Amino acid sequence: MTSQTTSQWSFGSLKSVSDNVNGPMDSFASSNIVSNIFSGSESILQFNRGVEEGSKFLPSNNQLIIDVESYTFRPELKEGSPEVLVKVEKDDVENSPNGPRGRKNHQREDSNFEEERSSKQSAAYVEEDELCEMFDRYLLCTDETGQPGFCDIDEEEQIEVTKASQRNGQPNGSSGGKTRAKKQGNKKKVVDLRTLLINCAQSVIAGDSRTANEQLKQIRQHSSPSGDGSQRLADVFANCLEARLAGTGSQIYAALASKRMSAVDTLKAYQLYLSACPFMKFSIFFANRMIADLAMKSAKKKLHIIDFGILHGFQWPILVQHLSCLPGGPPELRITGIEMPLSGFRPAELVEETGRRLAKYCERFKVQFQYHAIARKWETIKIEDLNIFNDEVLAVNCLFRFKNLLDDTVAENSPRDAVLKLIRKMNPDIFVHTVVNGSYNIPFFVTRFREALFHYSSLFDMIDNNMPREDQQRTIFEQEFYGREIMNVIACEGSERVERPETYKQWQARNMRAGFRILTLKQELVKKARGKVKRDHHKDFMIDEDGQWLLQGWKGRIFCASSCWVIA
Repeated sequence: MTSQTTSQWSFGSLKSVSDNVNGPMDSFASSNIVSNIFSGSESILQFNRGVEEGSKFLPSNNQLIIDVESYTFRPELKEGSPEVLVKVEKDDVENSPNGPRGRKNHQREDSNFEEERSSKQSAAYVEEDELCEMFDRYLLCTDETGQPGFCDIDEEEQIEVTKASQRNGQPNGSSGGKTRAKKQGNKKKVVDLRTLLINCAQSVIAGDSRTANEQLKQIRQHSSPSGDGSQRLADVFANCLEARLAGTGSQIYAALASKRMSAVDTLKAYQLYLSACPFMKFSIFFANRMIADLAMKSAKKKLHIIDFGILHGFQWPILVQHLSCLPGGPPELRITGIEMPLSGFRPAELVEETGRRLAKYCERFKVQFQYHAIARKWETIKIEDLNIFNDEVLAVNCLFRFKNLLDDTVAENSPRDAVLKLIRKMNPDIFVHTVVNGSYNIPFFVTRFREALFHYSSLFDMIDNNMPREDQQRTIFEQEFYGREIMNVIACEGSERVERPETYKQWQARNMRAGFRILTLKQELVKKARGKVKRDHHKDFMIDEDGQWLLQGWKGRIFCASSCWVIA
């Protein structure tokens, strides 16, 4: 703005202020006063003298008058200098406490906004770079010659975890966690936390809140989220009993379920679990090997995988890597990723993001790729939604996620049976089915509580024997994954209880009723899995087979089972 417009604004403002304060002024008197100020020769002479002396202190090119529309900023000012801005703000604060505070605040806010936006963008790029690096490190593998190979674990990572376990007094085949627990038991009074938890569950279901609160208080004294396996287990179960007692289980679980972990944090916890426990990686190894062998033997040059519960797609990068190395060249790959819809305006955001990430791997390994994302309730999907063609090998895959479908006890038309009927209509060349082997899908609360307690007691014992207690990722895994599941099992009922595992024998009967026939288990895969468990993992891990199911467990308890099916 020019000095003329500034003067007009100033005196106009002054007039409006005086009108408001002193009331209306006579127009003649007002004009007389103004004329006396500017018309006297003495006043004009003094004014000119002041301007002349004041001009000596002004720059020659008068940079104080700026025409905003025609003024061009210097390049260095366009780029900005945060250091200079910070310094000016500091000087203004120290030397001019009564200065133009409004303008200073605007400068500081604009600077902070630009800095925050820049830092957020940088953080996004850093997270994406970190995620790509972690995917390469944990989800791909190379053989001894450095070439892509078809393996299921990162051998170097496993060696490091084994060394860490040995340093913590937990060598393979030992019971380090139990030894520490016994030493602690000599100093403190031994408490049977399982019995306390079961008694508390009985008080909760009986509505005896006073007794239940006293029992919870006693459990709290002997539980800890950072203690040994039994203490961590008791802490999680006590939280769930407290939520059920207060009637807030559904709200707490909904909040936990809606909380989205970033792919980086999920992969870090997932990697720790892979390194310490073989369940997930052998299930992935089994599924990928069966699908890859089928694609290699088929004369068709297209492979279509329909994945129920694809989530972040951790299973597929290594399969893409393996397909790229096939002697006759890789087949065209098409993946239909199916997930439950997210709440909000973008229900398919997660599954679409997974597709973009997998597309980068296919481009990297030169595998032709198409992706179709579906985010709907699985029982509402129709055969027409899947775009199945006759010139492709069709593989249907589901790892551990059928347990989240409602069963006959809740819905009249069981979603489990509906999805199995849909798969039968697809007529797949192979249906790879891996299930959580659990018997805590029972309507009666105390019985369900007891079965869940035994199941997760073994899991927490397994973690305690194979993961360092001070590892932050272990705590995240226990709280974010197991803690959320247990909250649903203990504190939710009806259609809100979505953690409903069945035993592998129950699933076998259900699959056969739906019209499937189980395929013969390949003994070479069983032999290889047993060898890797014996060589790389704790002696209490077990690999077994029963009725063409590949079983995995810990200390005699079976946790998961894998099998392959075709239409009968």
